[in-house]
Amino acid sequence: MENMVKHGADLIRLDAFAYAIKKIDTNDFFVEPEIWDLLNQIRDILTPLKAEILPEIHEHYTIPQKISQHDFFIYDFALPMTTLYTLYSGKTNRLAKWLKMSPMKQFTTLDTHDGIGVVDARDILTDQEIDFASEELYKVGANVKKTYSSASYNNLDIYQINSTYYSALGNDDKAYLLSRAFQIFAPGIPMIYYVGLLAGSNDIELLEKTKEGRNINRHYYTAQEVAGEVKRPVVAKLLQMLAWRNDFAAFDLDGSIDVQTPSDTTIKIVRKDQAGKNVAILEADALDKTFKITANDKIIMNETVADTREL
Repeated sequence: MENMVKHGADLIRLDAFAYAIKKIDTNDFFVEPEIWDLLNQIRDILTPLKAEILPEIHEHYTIPQKISQHDFFIYDFALPMTTLYTLYSGKTNRLAKWLKMSPMKQFTTLDTHDGIGVVDARDILTDQEIDFASEELYKVGANVKKTYSSASYNNLDIYQINSTYYSALGNDDKAYLLSRAFQIFAPGIPMIYYVGLLAGSNDIELLEKTKEGRNINRHYYTAQEVAGEVKRPVVAKLLQMLAWRNDFAAFDLDGSIDVQTPSDTTIKIVRKDQAGKNVAILEADALDKTFKITANDKIIMNETVADTREL
């Protein structure tokens, strides 16, 4: 780890960290109190080097939140399925509940190289709501089939569904842009997977060529493809939102968030910096997939009308 820091790393991911402790008569998953001893040992090594750690754990949301309570960075792996449920159902109550519970010191995701997590959102969504979202994904999603997450495609991971996030939303630009607006306004720092950044569709050709289920979301872009993709309106708007967010103080981790649900299908998210001088507001309707973003009373993006103002 010290060599990583010497080469410029100031945040080190600990992959599948919950299995780091092996102990007889346990399932070797998140074994306490030993897991805390190890985390603290690693932190003691890195703190003088001004680096932090990011434990990666796919499990019930309460496990990462326990880590957060010890002032470590965590991943928000519950947001992807919660957001899908919100956009499939048009109901904003579950998303609002989760945003109110989420810590600031985290990295948010919607998609990863492995797939869309399911187990992470349990009890934020009921079992029935998770089943609904999972089935709706196969119904609404573009070229998504259950067999891609099966032994036929060398994938027995029952905790994740293989699809790009864009295709999970039916390659729908409006729904996709709103999903990213939710992520941008969620507590934490948005982490955007490269295929997601380019609003990539499922790569069925690579999937069938390799018979590897996870390759559906691992398209190999050429430089020419990237040049073309960034000109698509949905990608250009996403890049605009991210660039604006990166420079706006309302999203600092020491700031605040307020979440309201004016109706069953709408949500209003307000982010403020610590001093309350900079205010960003997202007002969205999950049913018709429209939204408006304002910053200090200036309209930044208005997806409730045909045209979108430039940042």
